[in-house]
Amino acid sequence: MATETEPVEQQIPPMPTDPPTVPRKQRIDTVKLQAKAAYGEQKQNVRQRLAAWFATADIDDQKLAEQVVDNKRRQAQRQDDELLRQVGRVNSRLAQARIDAARRGEETSPQVERIKGELAALQARVETRAAEGPAVAVMPPTNRELDRARWTKKATRVAAVLAGGYGYLHGIAVEPALLLLSIPAGGFGWWFLSRPHVEGGTEAGAPFPQAPVLAATFLADPMQAGGAMSVGSRVVMNVEQLAEGAKPHPLRNVSTPSQLAECVLLAARAEGVPIVEVADVQRQPWGWQCVVRVGEGTPEAIISKSGDLETRFDLKTNGVRPQPILERRACAILRLVEGDPFATAPGLPHRAPKSISITDKSRLGTSVGGESLDAAFAGVMGLVVAASGGGKTGLLQAVGEITTACYDNITIDLDPHGDGLEDLHDAVRVTGRSHEQIEAVLLFFLMLSKGRARLRAKLGMGKKWKVSKEHPHFTIIFDEFPKGSELAKKLAFELLLVGRKEAVTLIIASQGGTKLYLGENIAQMIAFKAVGPCKVGDTRAVFGDGAVAEGWLPHKLAPATDTDPKDAGHVYIQGVPGRPDEPIEYAVHETPSATLRKLAQERFEAGLVEPDQDSLDAMKTVDLPEYCEAEYDKDDQIKKPAPVKLLTWEQLLRLCNAEPAPGSELTDGPERAAIEDSVAVMQKADVDRMKTEPLLAVLQDYDPDAYGEMTVDEFKALMKQAGAGSPITLGPIGEEKNPRGFKRDRLRHLL
Repeated sequence: MATETEPVEQQIPPMPTDPPTVPRKQRIDTVKLQAKAAYGEQKQNVRQRLAAWFATADIDDQKLAEQVVDNKRRQAQRQDDELLRQVGRVNSRLAQARIDAARRGEETSPQVERIKGELAALQARVETRAAEGPAVAVMPPTNRELDRARWTKKATRVAAVLAGGYGYLHGIAVEPALLLLSIPAGGFGWWFLSRPHVEGGTEAGAPFPQAPVLAATFLADPMQAGGAMSVGSRVVMNVEQLAEGAKPHPLRNVSTPSQLAECVLLAARAEGVPIVEVADVQRQPWGWQCVVRVGEGTPEAIISKSGDLETRFDLKTNGVRPQPILERRACAILRLVEGDPFATAPGLPHRAPKSISITDKSRLGTSVGGESLDAAFAGVMGLVVAASGGGKTGLLQAVGEITTACYDNITIDLDPHGDGLEDLHDAVRVTGRSHEQIEAVLLFFLMLSKGRARLRAKLGMGKKWKVSKEHPHFTIIFDEFPKGSELAKKLAFELLLVGRKEAVTLIIASQGGTKLYLGENIAQMIAFKAVGPCKVGDTRAVFGDGAVAEGWLPHKLAPATDTDPKDAGHVYIQGVPGRPDEPIEYAVHETPSATLRKLAQERFEAGLVEPDQDSLDAMKTVDLPEYCEAEYDKDDQIKKPAPVKLLTWEQLLRLCNAEPAPGSELTDGPERAAIEDSVAVMQKADVDRMKTEPLLAVLQDYDPDAYGEMTVDEFKALMKQAGAGSPITLGPIGEEKNPRGFKRDRLRHLL
């Protein structure tokens, strides 16, 4: 049994009647010694901190390596930009020199030849930089580069201190009021610097703290090539930090990174998705972006549950967009999309006629993460797949807008069903619409590529064709490929096998990517693949059976309707030269029709690129494919005529109603007269284009004897014989959006 005890009174010893005292002088000396020791220690701390700062101890090799790589990349970009500006200036000088020579009645002049040589040298430099520059710019820095960068940092800090001290003293002399401000500032600075300095430590409040960890930093030795990059290093929250009993909530209730991390973790836990960590949270104009890590399995779990997660977040369909990260198998970039991710993307730049090379990287669009999609189309065989309304034509026009701006490329447009590149028609060298035209074009370029294969050694080009202005590249864009004839598909397949090394490339487009559409299982053998809104079977056929689990989700994109563009022009792309094959959504920005027509007119007036005579001669020495030859019986009588005839370049142009080759101008006769009279009446009416029927009516008034009894069909046939081809689309005239007829400048070119 507990018992209570009485409290014991605490005994405090009495104060002595005469306490000992320390003499005053001794106390003062002691305080002085203590102050002096403290001051000495503070000075030592200041010296250590300043010495460490001047020695750039706060910048580790990882951060310094990143800065060196960034500086190299920016410097390389500046050099590339300056080189392209030089090419543009020399092109302008060359054009002016040619104009001056023409005014003097000369085809050329010493100045023209000198500038052409200067331009050729610049273009060679551009090709070299395009081939080698990007790889050099992103190589990890060497020890020498790191030492130079650190020495520069040290020198910059010393100079900054000296300049700041001079400016401060000068300010004191000029403005005495600064002296009063310097007293508290100096006191704070002394206190800040005099705190204990820990070598290599991370003491809070250090005057020169290390920079925060970036989203992507070198993890491996920065001196080693191929150092890994860290993603998801800034962890915001993990699953163990969730409050007990917390329930999922919509994304609209989120306003901070920590709330976003909690929202994602709660939704994932509710749907059985093994996300254990959320990092690198970013607020975007269109929603939220973060990096998530799964504790087991792969990010495929996020992809398979994305629809259920959209319900948890209360987002629109396809509002949850996961992108697995190649460098970290357990991680994915998770984008929670509330608005349009591409609304703030910049438009495409203006590309002047013959201002770029087919080997240059040119801007094609923008990724959902805001990165520029740059592509070079030299030697690129391509496949474009998108359902009706998926933006296939817009993507092909974006590619054609690049290829028709090149000084070393010839663009060919084939479409057995629609209008192909449409508004770029004037800038296209050859246009094929009928089966006869398309088959003849494909056979011609198959033979040309075989001829080039034998010609390369003679020209000293090595293992592949070296593209230049004198020996141009060919880009053949074949839209609505499934609607081509069986012979056209066979010729295209042959060209896909042999054309790349000879700079004769083919980009085919289809509404589906399966064998049902393409006739052969060729989708995965083609290097460059762009897939827009489609069926899930097309995704697997183009990107592989396991593509959906890896994050390739073009089948989740929605094609356009008459009143809503939806995801038209949005694509997933593989095979972009110099870019990793990651499942990222891109938007290829469609250029307005009026802009494309204006660009095409500019490029037509600047002159279209022609094939090199070397290749035209070489293709005469190769044999036709057996299936393109005529069959004879035992008496050498034709049993079966050749399904397609190999034409010369001039014959091919005539068949496809294209501009005649230089030097094949019209001779006197009814055909030339029709062209001359058409140009004359358009000039008199001060118009640059006319529909077919009004043009014939004006000609009948202009020369009744020649045209009075002529019908519209007879007039079309006469113009076709003259090389003007069939009537072309003219763009808006009055209330008509795109009537057909003839353009004055195209007719004048025939003369």
